[in-house]
Amino acid sequence: MADHQTTPVIQAKALMKTFGTTVALAGLDLTVGEGRILGLIGPNGAGKSTALNAILGLAPYEGELKVLGRDPWKERDLLMRDVCFIADVAVLPRWMKVSNAVDYVAGVHPRFDRAKAEAFLARTDIRASSKIGQLSKGMVAQLHLALVMAIDARLLVLDEPTLGLDLLYRKQFYDTLLNDYFDRSRTIIVTTHQVEEVQYILTDLVFLNRGQKVLDCSMEAFEGRFRELIVAPDQLAAARALGPIDERTGLGRSVLIFDGVGAEALAPYGEVRTPSIADLFVAVIGRNTAYAKSGANPGANRGAVA
Repeated sequence: MADHQTTPVIQAKALMKTFGTTVALAGLDLTVGEGRILGLIGPNGAGKSTALNAILGLAPYEGELKVLGRDPWKERDLLMRDVCFIADVAVLPRWMKVSNAVDYVAGVHPRFDRAKAEAFLARTDIRASSKIGQLSKGMVAQLHLALVMAIDARLLVLDEPTLGLDLLYRKQFYDTLLNDYFDRSRTIIVTTHQVEEVQYILTDLVFLNRGQKVLDCSMEAFEGRFRELIVAPDQLAAARALGPIDERTGLGRSVLIFDGVGAEALAPYGEVRTPSIADLFVAVIGRNTAYAKSGANPGANRGAVA
């Protein structure tokens, strides 16, 4: 992603974090430019939350890390003027009224725009007099997002922000984020296990596994680099010869994923399409451990994963 910025919003070099004998981050390098929406994807225990905690100044670390030009561990108070964070919709106090939450944020954050928050809430079914504990999970997510969107922040960090919400509220959350908040100058990092729901909003993609980066590319590069082939049965052997990184079978059909093989080369062997992030994730991390660990591509001379 280094070609997308001149002054990175986040620059991490050889980032390390251990908990006793457990290595959470193993020399992570990460560059995120201004105006990007990065999906940080990985299995449980991959190091996603640890990386976010370091970025937010919530945990010490080894290595080099700058966020908006600041050391997040040493300059967290200043950094938080330009950073917003949503970890889970349940963090808002249940005893507090909606109006109290708006009053509180207006009182503690110098860049909070009360009118903007109230205008957003007016488009929902949330009443100012309601207690947060009386709201549905979806409404709490809307409230949380309204408070965040009314802050003039340069970086927004989302750690499983729609966890536990139904499909309608999840879609509303990301649509609102993209249409009412993101302005191509703000930067957003999102981690989620529901990767199929964020694919359309991302500009960049990073896969983490065991504290290491195993894939790092823009979505433009993703769409040009990876191909999924639904193979005609009589063409399977020929398609395999082109060096897929993964193969699976479903509904009696073989589906192969390729890295760096053009659509024109695959077309004679079946239907070609761009894989979903979820399918590529399974291919790189779930089904092909050796590929993910080594960064090697079984296809000839088509480059490393990371």
